[in-house]
Amino acid sequence: MRTQILLSLLIPFAVGITAAHAATIGPRPFFLVDQMQQGPLKEQLSACAADFLAGKKLETTLFSIGHRGAPLQFPEHTAQSYKAAAQMGAGIVECDVTFTKDKQLVCRHSQADLHTTTNILTTDLAAKCTTPFEPATKHSKANAKCLTSDITLAEFQSLKGKMDAADKTATTPQDYIKGTAGWRTDLYAATSDTLMTHKDSITLLKQLGVKFTPELKSPSVTMPYDGMSQENYAQMLIDDYKAAGVPASDVWVQSFNLDDILYWIKHEPAFGKQAVYLDGRNSKQIDIMDANSFKPSMQALKDMGVNYIAPPLWMLVTAQDGKIVPSIYATQAKAAGLNIIAWSLERSGPLTTGGGWYYQSINNIVDNDGAVYELLDVLANQIGVSNVFSDWPATTTFFANCMGLK
Repeated sequence: MRTQILLSLLIPFAVGITAAHAATIGPRPFFLVDQMQQGPLKEQLSACAADFLAGKKLETTLFSIGHRGAPLQFPEHTAQSYKAAAQMGAGIVECDVTFTKDKQLVCRHSQADLHTTTNILTTDLAAKCTTPFEPATKHSKANAKCLTSDITLAEFQSLKGKMDAADKTATTPQDYIKGTAGWRTDLYAATSDTLMTHKDSITLLKQLGVKFTPELKSPSVTMPYDGMSQENYAQMLIDDYKAAGVPASDVWVQSFNLDDILYWIKHEPAFGKQAVYLDGRNSKQIDIMDANSFKPSMQALKDMGVNYIAPPLWMLVTAQDGKIVPSIYATQAKAAGLNIIAWSLERSGPLTTGGGWYYQSINNIVDNDGAVYELLDVLANQIGVSNVFSDWPATTTFFANCMGLK
């Protein structure tokens, strides 16, 4: 079901927003349209923007996925980041799933990122980190490594989230946990710091009226861990949705580990039907313009029962005659009948210098932030992706509404 949301540039962030409340996409989508190069797409989106500014209603859309919530401005995987994503019309929100020392599932992008995404180094729990804080010297950078498996669930819940960043020149833990990129912000971080267990995320996202895409993160510890096998770990994730009464049709489970996907297909076929195989290969492992480099092939994945593949943005497109066009990777995936989910829009900094890693296949023709919509147009209208992750879901919500994408 698609929930209608009102466009208003004046409605402040509502910490207690639910699916029944009015919401806003804010000014960023319109800023990006203004940055676009002149042409038919800009004219179309400008006209669409005018309609919304005049009061036309937007709708929440499954096309728009909140990547870790809305971490362009809110600390990732916090309650406040998830609420912001839902407010901006993301129909699906992501919880990356890992586990604590007592084998409880929590939402973190990595099992080994507490030192950059929480305040752990400035608490008594710092002593429990795999690598306690080491200050920078003339010859080495500051260092630390804190795993969720270093601490118990209760200890995890005592921490506060922050923007994912670290100052490698720091000589104190207090300075180390700073370093937020200039194109993000700490404006909301001090009061948007509520960490989430996996079960808590399910409860909250149900309340917000959105759907789920949990990612089973690769463990940073050797498996089996304290008697828990990789298969046990994969099953635990599914069991949380069953216990919460969430239908499998509302869940897109993800993993970079193909064995996890095949486990779900075999043992939890209802959830396996929408299991998402995340493609983590780099440009040295795969040539997006050479189908012979796809191992396994797209058809082989489909024959295994895989229905969804999710590559990074750069795998899906290439540059041709100064324009963004679909890659062979994208056309082969569609030809095999795979649904495609792209990640992750607005994860890079400003696009004036090409966009970095996520845009590596089109860096030479990306020179302004408006290129976001040129890329989205190719992804949606030429390739036919089913969903797009974004660090600021308002951008994809606006585009989907303009293009009539569900």
